[in-house]
Amino acid sequence: MTSISIINQPIMKTKNYLKRIFVSALAILAVSPCVNAGDKDFKGYLFTYFTGNRIEQEAICYALSEDGLHFKALNGNKPIIDSKKISLTGGVRDPHILRCEDGKTFYMVVTDMVSANGWDSNRGMVLMKSTDLVNWKHSAIHIPTRYAGQENLKRVWAPQTIYDPECKKYMVYWSMQHGNGPDIIYYAYANKDFSDLEGEPRPLFIPADKKSCIDGDIVFHDGKFHLFYKTEGHGNGIKVATTRSLTSGQWDEDPEYKQQTTDAVEGAGTFKLIGQDKYILMYDVYMNKKYQFTETTDLKNFTIVDGVEMDFHPRHGTVIPVTAKEMKRLRRQYR
Repeated sequence: MTSISIINQPIMKTKNYLKRIFVSALAILAVSPCVNAGDKDFKGYLFTYFTGNRIEQEAICYALSEDGLHFKALNGNKPIIDSKKISLTGGVRDPHILRCEDGKTFYMVVTDMVSANGWDSNRGMVLMKSTDLVNWKHSAIHIPTRYAGQENLKRVWAPQTIYDPECKKYMVYWSMQHGNGPDIIYYAYANKDFSDLEGEPRPLFIPADKKSCIDGDIVFHDGKFHLFYKTEGHGNGIKVATTRSLTSGQWDEDPEYKQQTTDAVEGAGTFKLIGQDKYILMYDVYMNKKYQFTETTDLKNFTIVDGVEMDFHPRHGTVIPVTAKEMKRLRRQYR
């Protein structure tokens, strides 16, 4: 047994030390993928994705897998929701899905965008909520309408959601570019019914080099939050930064790129393999119309996973574990 001695520590240092231990413990309890439903309850994986840059492809699609490596599209690889009914632009991209802390509610966030209008054309996102993965309530958030002082906003990309154990709220984070400045990853907390954002957007992560970063994806592992992000316009690869407190502004950046290819990539997504101490880091090799899966146990070193099969070509998406009951419901709904 390992003991921790704090007897000789100054009082203030001791308080800070205990606070860090307490916050780390909260994070483990609140963010661990096994909190609400143990691995034994999960029997497969749900992949949410979109399929391309035509407006009919800018929509949410579903696929299921029993092993996290072999996925079959549901609904004939057609959208499970009409983008025109939930978005302001008529299209949505970059779906991110999260199982909430109660284990039975799901949040999804998507970029509200039609790429044919231009890569700097969109200004918002869509927040979605469901208890069955089939029926979704939605709210479109147009940033310039929601917040003052956004006149030079150029684009809003790739929102995601994570539970912040320090304030016990769900954080939505996404990248924005203003004028000729860099893309920066911002955050705001969602309200209680996940229909709006609270407070002004604040910077979540700005790399030390002050250059652009997009497509943030955060996973909690080994007492730290790991933020995978794409360096936009200067290397176009995936890097990772870590912190013990999401809003501390204190990030340790790993200088190495994590993709296992020399091709351009984007849209990092991470998920834990059920019953294993392994994570998958997947990303969109968008110039070559490929999707690559890599494997890791420490979120630092990655190897390519061979044998991944999909009967569809996904674009930037995410994967969560699902129960047998949830898989049955989805297969029945989307034959």
